[in-house]
Amino acid sequence: QVQLVESGGGLVQAGDSLRLSCAASGRTFSRPAIGWFRQAPGKERVFVAAITWIDNNTGYADSVKGRFTISRDNAKNMVYLQMNSLKSEDTAIYYCAAAKTAYLSSTNYYSTSYDYWGQGTQVTVSS
Repeated sequence: QVQLVESGGGLVQAGDSLRLSCAASGRTFSRPAIGWFRQAPGKERVFVAAITWIDNNTGYADSVKGRFTISRDNAKNMVYLQMNSLKSEDTAIYYCAAAKTAYLSSTNYYSTSYDYWGQGTQVTVSS
């Protein structure tokens, strides 16, 4: 199994920045791609961004392109989500997840492509 723990959420104002962290442990030797998803109240969980350990390939949802940056620290088994120019519509619980595969494809946009999930961290953006 892979254990994932998110941190870094909080309450910020529109236009502010926030960095989320995802600590991975357990059977990480398979180097699964790591994704960030978010779920707003009353809405489905949706893809935000993903990154591979192997080749540092990244993917983003259109709604966050140019504002969010995903990165990883292989030595620390950490994945980060830098969120800039936050908007009220970014308010959600943010989850990191370990994918079934090491490489990214179009399937990584779907939550069903991920095996393990963290408990989530709340991000609230006030306007």
